[in-house]
Amino acid sequence: MNENISATNRIKLFLVDDDAIYLKLLELEFLQHADFDIETFATGELCLKNMDHKPDVVILDYYLDGIDKTAMNGIETLDKIKKLDNNIPVIMLSQQDKIDIAISCMHHGAFDYVVKSETAFINLQKIITRTFKYKKLKKQLNWYMERM
Repeated sequence: MNENISATNRIKLFLVDDDAIYLKLLELEFLQHADFDIETFATGELCLKNMDHKPDVVILDYYLDGIDKTAMNGIETLDKIKKLDNNIPVIMLSQQDKIDIAISCMHHGAFDYVVKSETAFINLQKIITRTFKYKKLKKQLNWYMERM
């Protein structure tokens, strides 16, 4: 799968959201339905301070400045994550079901965009599966291209 995945083949997942209740619910969903190593963060700043823990996937809230207006928002955090390691898939999560926000996230390098809803967790599971299929295909393609 991914060279960052631990010997137990558990995916290291970072969950970043300033809504403490939603963050806990999301963490519990992932713990109940899959074998993940999960770290949760209430701010983008805390997430960035822990990037040396080498997450395989980051699920990042679009609005991270809901409680602390001086906190870094999701797009700023996304930009900094991509600067540190452009290969980490970042899935943006938001209450906003607006196409312009989704497009903005994709322009900043997000792997995907999910609206917070009853089906958000199922969508996130599918996207995480897709990220690893994509990484595997990319790795295979690079292997073939190097031999040509």
